[in-house]
Amino acid sequence: MTAGDKDRPGPITTLLAEDHRRLDRLLRSASAAADHVDQAVYDQFRAGLLRHIGMEEKLLLPAVQRWRGGEPLPIAAKLRLDHGALATLLMPTPTVQILATIRRILSDHNRLEEGLEGLYALCDRLPAAEMESLLEALQAAPSVRVMQHSDSPAVMKTLEGALGRAGYCLEPIPTPTVGES
Repeated sequence: MTAGDKDRPGPITTLLAEDHRRLDRLLRSASAAADHVDQAVYDQFRAGLLRHIGMEEKLLLPAVQRWRGGEPLPIAAKLRLDHGALATLLMPTPTVQILATIRRILSDHNRLEEGLEGLYALCDRLPAAEMESLLEALQAAPSVRVMQHSDSPAVMKTLEGALGRAGYCLEPIPTPTVGES
């Protein structure tokens, strides 16, 4: 490895950071119109985010914990709380408030994963054989089937709890400024 190689992201970082960008594009596209959500695009985002969370929960976090001799990564608990909050936010029908909350969490969360000492960089430091096996498993991760939205009081209560445990709350509903309708 040359000095320049240390500055370049490894294959796991490259794969999953690009997936973050793809999910960001889908979320922006789904909510491009101020008055409605493009449900077909949002459904792609939902399925993609759930698949991404599954890859991290089922593959990355356990791999790093094994590599650390059974010791969980210090940020693992926070990542899992964020994953729970994000998954719960995908249950109700998307609203401006829910989409803003998803964006807020992803902004904070993605930095934890993509940073120089983040989850992805640690996975790129795994022994070569384990990293290659992990990369293959990530690329082969199956699509996720999503359920219909539910706006029941139980879902909303669960959502509030999951957000609170992760240190978030629903973002405030933007109020129109003078001159907007």
